[in-house]
Amino acid sequence: MPHFHAPPISPMAIAFDAEKLTLSPEGPTLTRRMSDLEGLFLDHDAWAASAQGENPVVYTVVSSPVPEADRELPQSITTIMPGDTSGELWMTKGHQHPNHQGEIYLALKGRGGLLMFDGERTEWLDMLPGTIGYIPPGWAHRSVNTGDEPYSFLAVYPGGAGHDYGWVLEHGMGSRAYRATAGTDSTDSTVDLRPYAG
Repeated sequence: MPHFHAPPISPMAIAFDAEKLTLSPEGPTLTRRMSDLEGLFLDHDAWAASAQGENPVVYTVVSSPVPEADRELPQSITTIMPGDTSGELWMTKGHQHPNHQGEIYLALKGRGGLLMFDGERTEWLDMLPGTIGYIPPGWAHRSVNTGDEPYSFLAVYPGGAGHDYGWVLEHGMGSRAYRATAGTDSTDSTVDLRPYAG
């Protein structure tokens, strides 16, 4: 047996249901509500009113049983609900990998965007079904629902990369994504990227 083998993971087939957006066998499922996104929306008062009121589900993450462990390659399906908070589109928390490694996202359904920030530069990728977004090592990343229906994507990432959500709270993401309105000077007809500080 090779020295890098790490029991108890054995080869496995994972069934992907493209209609139901499920993985089988299924691993952990994570649900993020508005109250879990403190400090991320520019309009804190609007966030607080929503979090203390209806507290809607903003996104869910369904994982395969492959663990987040060094040398493993976990997969997950994230679904972000449509919506905005004072115009700022609903999004994932965003994170940086403490162990800088690359990652891929494959858009499955709906319309979204991939916002990346390396501490100086901001990059935006439109994500439509069939688009693979590549996240290079060292780039913090966040997904955004830019449409009017749930946006879902498959993520495949190195299990030992880790997730640092505090990095985004400390450094921001370079830009914020708002729904574009008529007359907005934007290269994309659905997204208006604004400076992170507002």
